[in-house]
Amino acid sequence: MSRRWMTFATIGALAAGLLTTVPASAALTREPASVSASAGTGPQVPKIDWKLCSEQFPEYDCATVQVPLDYDNPGGAKISLALTRLRATDQEHRIGSLFLNPGGPGGSGVEFVQGLGPYLYSDAVRARFDLIGFDPRGVARSTPLTCFKTQEQADAATAPFVFPVTRAEERAWVGFDRAYVKSCRKYAGPIIDHMSTANVARDLDLLRAAVGDKKLTYGGFSYGSYIGSVYANLFPGKVRAVIIDGVIDPISDATGRGLEWLTKSPDARLESEQGAYQSLLQFFKLCKAAGPRCAFSAGDPKARYDALAARLLKNPIKLPDGQGGTTVVTYADMVGESLGDLYSGGTYPVLADYLQGLDTASFAKVSKARAARAETPYAQGAEGFYGVWCTDSLKPFHVSAWANAAHAADRKWPYFGRPWNWSASACASWPGHDSDRYLGPFNKRTANPVLVIGQRWDPATRYEDAVSTSKILGNARLLTVNGWGHTSLFTSSCADAYASGYLLTGAVPKAGTVCEVEAIPFTGSAALKKKPTYQWPPMTR
Repeated sequence: MSRRWMTFATIGALAAGLLTTVPASAALTREPASVSASAGTGPQVPKIDWKLCSEQFPEYDCATVQVPLDYDNPGGAKISLALTRLRATDQEHRIGSLFLNPGGPGGSGVEFVQGLGPYLYSDAVRARFDLIGFDPRGVARSTPLTCFKTQEQADAATAPFVFPVTRAEERAWVGFDRAYVKSCRKYAGPIIDHMSTANVARDLDLLRAAVGDKKLTYGGFSYGSYIGSVYANLFPGKVRAVIIDGVIDPISDATGRGLEWLTKSPDARLESEQGAYQSLLQFFKLCKAAGPRCAFSAGDPKARYDALAARLLKNPIKLPDGQGGTTVVTYADMVGESLGDLYSGGTYPVLADYLQGLDTASFAKVSKARAARAETPYAQGAEGFYGVWCTDSLKPFHVSAWANAAHAADRKWPYFGRPWNWSASACASWPGHDSDRYLGPFNKRTANPVLVIGQRWDPATRYEDAVSTSKILGNARLLTVNGWGHTSLFTSSCADAYASGYLLTGAVPKAGTVCEVEAIPFTGSAALKKKPTYQWPPMTR
């Protein structure tokens, strides 16, 4: 939410009026031609030529493969996909390959596996599976979608603020979006029309065949859960074991219910602001219970937060910057930092320090909290996000729908309605159009059950979506984790054990199974300190 990722947070344009809409029945029932092309006359399975990534890390292999740009024309233009592999430690008893995706959209599966591969799931899983990360089409090291000619132009394309609050800021936001979209239209090239999740799933099926696996074994986090849901419905007979963790309701994302797509964007339909506000309430509750271990525990933390927000809405806070000048903190800055720190229970104390510093005008505490957050450099994040998010789903045609949804969501779930709903306003006029996207149905029965994992207090992919998705998919089982933060990644050994058992044997937990987490925020638990961390770029799924 802070400047770490806010290059992504803007690209929409103000349309002159509602355009003529495609009849909903036609839009919802179209079956992409490339689905049938996957059988018999489909694209050639690529050959993977694995090579050592570097002498410094000999356990990782890297490769680049060619896949069709357009699956309706599999013999035509090709694009590149970047892969990495962490080899199974027990090659003699190797089961196959476990493909992984960290979400976003726009997240790098290569970086994910190279950073966290040695810690994922269990020793037994890492012994029996090669872990494979791939950068989806249009993203990072794969053939990228680029909206700028130079890195300097990309670096300059930063939103004027975290998210718009006033009407004047909304107009400025839309103006900035218009310039961004214009640049994308000029520089993107053909990849912009072929970045749907359905095409990522088709790529994934080619990669599955390329490594010699008859059925897919996959773990998808956050938006990566949507890749899993789409794959399960495009290729239901090829599902061996698919885990989706931090789940997006596929119907809400693709079309919504009935005709709500005419007035509600995918973000409005997903209601991530509900999960964010429920997580904030948990922060207040846990902070108060922690007493002096939480810097913001004095008095009523919720009342103090509400009062601080009201003060910032009227006037930004000016704090000394430690160098003789001042730094300005706005309402949007505070809400944005709050959302970013709710992505992990481990950063709840960082949020407490930040809020205490704002409330007491203590620059030292604010700067300490900011230093505790990892900074993410620009790495083609905005285009990777929009290239997928704006082409995947049915959506309104006028940016006013995003503005209306932001106002309504903020009234229902305070603070986070605006950031979540304005985050993809670019989609109102995004120039890419993927005719081979998949819009459902999502209830096809898979050869083996899908394991759906929902973290109870997740600020990005709300728990309610895990529940609904487990019922929507044709063959699925829900595992609930009573924890805090985005996805169950590294929060619960109980969840890891069930996931590992499922990957190894295909056995799912009993219906109604609930896992607890190792550490409660503010407890200073040694278990929490031993866990590796993953820096989710805020405002992504």
